[in-house]
Amino acid sequence: MPKNTNRTYTATILLDTRNFAEPVDNLIAKMRDAIISVSGEVTKLENHGLREFVRPPSRSYPNGIFVTFSFTAPVTAPAALREKVRLDPHVNRIIVQSV
Repeated sequence: MPKNTNRTYTATILLDTRNFAEPVDNLIAKMRDAIISVSGEVTKLENHGLREFVRPPSRSYPNGIFVTFSFTAPVTAPAALREKVRLDPHVNRIIVQSV
């Protein structure tokens, strides 16, 4: 009997929407599609909204949108997800934790 190699993960993504003219929901859907493309299945999505930074990285970037995804995926998915969104200019940070 084959073992289930999927694990449960939580990904917190900090979105930079300074030069993004479309609605934020389109960017969140793009992140959900990125998780699905690395063989993940999104089980929960939480949009925490626009939050002020305690220590802003620059004066032009004082806040960002925090989104948390809970998903199940293979063991290789976190690294693949980080690599997939690494060059996206609208993703400032991504933290993937195993639950």
